Amino acid sequence: MPEPVPLFLAPMAGVTDVAYRLLAREAGADFTATEFTAASGLSRQDAKSWAKVETHPRESPFIPQIFGGVEDEMVETARLLSKDADVIDLNFGCPAPKVTKTCAGAAMMGEPDNLVRMVERCIEASAVPVSVKMRLGTNQETLTVLDIAERCAQLGVLRVCVHGRTLSQKYRGIADWDMIAKVVEVCEPHNTPVIANGDVIDANSASKCLEVTGAQGLMIGRGAIGDPCIFGRIKSELGWEEFEAPWGDANQAGQKHWAWNRYVELVDEIGGPYAARNMKQHGISFTKGLPGGRELRPHLHAIKDFRLIGDPLNLAFEAYSSRRHNTLAVPEAISMAQGFKDVKFVRRK
Repeated sequence: MPEPVPLFLAPMAGVTDVAYRLLAREAGADFTATEFTAASGLSRQDAKSWAKVETHPRESPFIPQIFGGVEDEMVETARLLSKDADVIDLNFGCPAPKVTKTCAGAAMMGEPDNLVRMVERCIEASAVPVSVKMRLGTNQETLTVLDIAERCAQLGVLRVCVHGRTLSQKYRGIADWDMIAKVVEVCEPHNTPVIANGDVIDANSASKCLEVTGAQGLMIGRGAIGDPCIFGRIKSELGWEEFEAPWGDANQAGQKHWAWNRYVELVDEIGGPYAARNMKQHGISFTKGLPGGRELRPHLHAIKDFRLIGDPLNLAFEAYSSRRHNTLAVPEAISMAQGFKDVKFVRRK
């Protein structure tokens, strides 16, 4: 078995809101980061952008992640965030076209000198440590990660996280853990930890990734969408610690049921106009991988008032967790969801 390493919840737009980050911590994650947020909006003091980097007293360390293609905006944002953050993470890994078309995110991997200069200036402007997340390069012909990672390590970044795919791959193909192992080698002389990201979906893949890469930590993204309990399961199944699972001995469906109800509790606790903005999408994500989930999801999508999604979800989860998915319970949940689809959302005063 591999030695214990910290587990990170990857920053993801529309996923890692405050409530979900707190939930992931309770479920076994060691580190979480905010949704990746545009420096252009933060530097302009845009309210919606700043809502994405809100935090909670129980969230420690607080790690906002930012992206941008304009150096001065990134530097100013790093300065502003460092007043409250414990670490600032710079995103050079997002492959989304709306990000890369502005030469931000993973597109920066094609401009090593500009990227490294941006990192250096952000470090100078920030009162707290800076970390970086990156990909292997823009495509297989231009794998710039070794040069960039080593130069960032020389600058003194706190850690380097590497997703084992290129920009052009997006999420296709298999993550190249061998290349991440080479990043570990070039960063080792500078005592810079490397966090491996890509294709870690359970304890078995976590163990194999650590064996191949020798990384000092693992970051989980898509595997944690709708399944925050993945962190606790990995720790327990690899024997890393006596993790006291708050969901008890529930099966995976029961874990998701616990996670959904706990997420709702955290949203209510946090309050504010933005706390529940991702609730509907999270609820739908929790049904993935469960029997009957494929049939239920379109009906959940059709519900306009996100506050009504809980009743059919809980009915279905109860069926899933007690292995009654072949009874009328899931069709009943679908019927309930259909009854809610025309109820319009009215904001409470």
